Amino acid sequence: MESELKGRIESVLRDIFSALQMAKLYPQWHPQFKKAIAKAYLSLQNVLSQKQELVIGIVGAELAFEKEIFFELSKTAAPMIRYFKEREIEKITFYRGVEEGDLSRFIGYLSSPKEEMKYSAQEAFSILGINNIEAGRIKVSAASSIKEGLKEAIDYLSTYQDCADKISGHLESLISEAGIDSVKLRLTVNDIMESLLERYQYFLNFATTKRHDLRTIFHILNVSILSMFFSSRLGFSKSQTIDIGTAALFHDIGKIYISRRIIQKHAKLTDEEFAKIKSHVIIGTEMLLKYADALGKLPAVVCFEHHIRYDLSGYPKVMAYQKPHIASLIVAICDIYDALSQRRGYKNDYPPEMIYNLMIREKGTTFEEGLIDKFFRVIGVWPVGTIVKLNDNSIAVVRETNDKEIFSPKVEVVFPQDKRGVIDLKDQACGVKIERSLNPLRDGKEYLPLVYPGINTG
Repeated sequence: MESELKGRIESVLRDIFSALQMAKLYPQWHPQFKKAIAKAYLSLQNVLSQKQELVIGIVGAELAFEKEIFFELSKTAAPMIRYFKEREIEKITFYRGVEEGDLSRFIGYLSSPKEEMKYSAQEAFSILGINNIEAGRIKVSAASSIKEGLKEAIDYLSTYQDCADKISGHLESLISEAGIDSVKLRLTVNDIMESLLERYQYFLNFATTKRHDLRTIFHILNVSILSMFFSSRLGFSKSQTIDIGTAALFHDIGKIYISRRIIQKHAKLTDEEFAKIKSHVIIGTEMLLKYADALGKLPAVVCFEHHIRYDLSGYPKVMAYQKPHIASLIVAICDIYDALSQRRGYKNDYPPEMIYNLMIREKGTTFEEGLIDKFFRVIGVWPVGTIVKLNDNSIAVVRETNDKEIFSPKVEVVFPQDKRGVIDLKDQACGVKIERSLNPLRDGKEYLPLVYPGINTG
C-alpha cells in the first residue's frame, strides 16, 4: 500500500476513535462531539475520493486494511476494537456517498451500552437510517479463519498495562510542568472505568496471582480502579466516579520528591525521615493547585486529605478543620487496602482476613464507620479469586462475595476431586466455613493450576 494512502486510512481510524471517545463524554448535540464528527468525516472523504469503498477489518486484536495491519494504531485504539468485538463487528465498510449524518449515527450506535443493543449491527443501521455503512462478522471458511489464542484475562492485563502507560505519560507531563491535557486525562480515566471496571473479576484475579513488586504507577492505578469501583457501588454518577478516579491518580504525586531509599526502607524510619514522608501531601497539593484550572480542585483536596484520617488525627495537622471530603475518605480506604495487599521489597503482603481486621479496627478513627463497613460489603473479607482452606480441609476459590454476610461468600471447591463443586457458605446447613486464606505464591501455589488452568507456577 502506498504510504500516502496508508497515512490517510490511519487518520480515518484515529479520527473515528476520537469521535467515539467524545461520544462517551458528550451528547450528540454537543459542539465537542460535532467537531469530532466533522473531522472524522473529512478524513473519511479524503480516502473515499480515491476509493469506492473503505473496508476495515478486526484481526484478533488488530485493525487491518487489505494486507496491512496497523499494529501501533491498534494499541492506541484498543478500547475501540473492544467495542467492535463486543458488538460482534469484525468488518466495517464505508461506501462512497456516506454522509456526515450517517457517520454521526454510526458513532452514536457504537457508544450505546451493549446491554441496550437488541439487534445486529446491520439491523440497527437500517432502523437508525445509517446508509452507506455496513458492519458485521467476517465470512470466511474454517480453513482460513484466524483463531485467537489470547484469553480474555490476558487481554485484560494488556489493557491494564496500556492504562498504566497512559497514566505515566500524564504524570510525567505534570511533573515536568509541560502542562496537562484535561480532556485526554478524562478520556484515560473513562477508559479505565469502562475497560477495567466491567471486568473487575480479572483485576482481583490479577491482584491475587501477581508475583513481583509493583512500581508506584501500578499502586496509583490500583487505587484509582478501587476508588471508582467502590464509588460506583455507592451510587455516584458516572461523572462523579470519573472525578474521584482522577483524584485518586494524583493522591501520591508528592512522593516523587521523596527519596526511594526512604520510601522503601526496611528498618524503622527516623523522625526526620518520617517528616519527609509526611511532606508528600503538602508538596503534591501545591503542585496540583497549579493545575486547578485543568484538573479542578478535587485532586488537590484528596492529595491534601488522604492521610488526615476521619478523626483528623493523621497528617498534615490542621486546626478547626471540617471533616474530610467524601472523595478523600474513599481514596484513603482504597489506598491503605491496596498498600496492605501488595508485596513490596520492604514488606510482605498480608492475608485478606488480616487486612480486614487491621482496617476494621480503625473504624471511627482512620475511617468513617459507615464507609468502611460498606467497603467490605462490596469487596468482601476474601475478595473474588482468593484461594482459601475450608474447615473440612478442602481447598476452594472465592467466586462471589455476599454483601449481607461478608464472612460467608460463595466458593468453588477445587480439591480434593471428590468434593469439587460450588458451595454457598451462607447456607447454614452445609456447616462449612473458611478457615484461612492461602497465599498463591506460597502455601496456595500448588493449587493455582486447579484455579487457573494453564497457569505456569514455576
